[in-house]
Amino acid sequence: MTLAHPYLLLLLLLLPLAAWLKGKRGKPAAFVYSSTQLVAGLGGATRSRTGQILAALRWLVLALFIVALAEPRFSKSETTIRASGVDIVVAMDLSGSMESEDFEVRGERVNRINMAKAVLKQFVEKRPNDRIGLVAFAGKAYIACPLTIDHDFLEQNIDRLKLHMIEDGTAIGSGLSAAVNRLRDLKAKSKIVILMTDGQNNQGKIQPITAAEAAEALGVKVYTIGIGMRGQAPMPVYFFGQKRYQMVPVDIDEDTLQKISDKTGGKYYRADNADRFQQIYAEIDKLEKTEVDVKKFTQHTELMALLVAPGLLLLFLELGLKNTVWRRLP
Repeated sequence: MTLAHPYLLLLLLLLPLAAWLKGKRGKPAAFVYSSTQLVAGLGGATRSRTGQILAALRWLVLALFIVALAEPRFSKSETTIRASGVDIVVAMDLSGSMESEDFEVRGERVNRINMAKAVLKQFVEKRPNDRIGLVAFAGKAYIACPLTIDHDFLEQNIDRLKLHMIEDGTAIGSGLSAAVNRLRDLKAKSKIVILMTDGQNNQGKIQPITAAEAAEALGVKVYTIGIGMRGQAPMPVYFFGQKRYQMVPVDIDEDTLQKISDKTGGKYYRADNADRFQQIYAEIDKLEKTEVDVKKFTQHTELMALLVAPGLLLLFLELGLKNTVWRRLP
């Protein structure tokens, strides 16, 4: 619990002093007598119990109102948001060839799509202050996640990506164009696309170089990553439920990917093993850093009403008792 104006609590220290001064001064006489001899027998009389209760209620009401003025509140959350000024869209290839298992992690074969998802999630965790979006493409391109600072939501959408959920093919131009369009109207300091693919453009109506020219015109930098080992890669096939591997040629259009990155001021990388894949994202992470603007947001639950309401009830109770059942003669 926090207080908006904690210094107002110092007024509580004045209440005992005020009570002492009021008691020292005494109350005005209820009756006027011609001689003190008439009330000599009342010298040992004590203060009325009802008067003490009424006085206590009045001081309690004042204490509640002073605490209410300090504005106590529960701080539900306090978050420092750093807007980095970098907006990123990742375009991920979901074509059938991404099933090739040419990566190895801790002695186990890992296919291209799972490797790409794993390193992307690590990258996202290192960029907590960036808005990041996700485009998935194969024969067509789709928005898998809009640009967001909610990286838990983003990672859920990364996990949802599966092979064969989009008609097969490799529409690199469409995937790049969809990613660039996500960044078209944004006013970020830096706008980048990370394009990951393991093949050549063979679907879609937009050529990759045409999409790269649009990115250049919009000030979008494109980093391209060719996924897969060189030569041939093991593609899993199944015979009567048994997993086997068939070696298939790796067919990455490195020339086009290089041209895309060169035209937009980015860089082309070849991820031919697990360590290299992680190094690529680490390098992109280092390259794309900007100054941050810090804004602090705090969510509060105000408690003033919880003090003012009982204070008013006690005040009405004190006034009611004072003027009814515990009424004092003038």
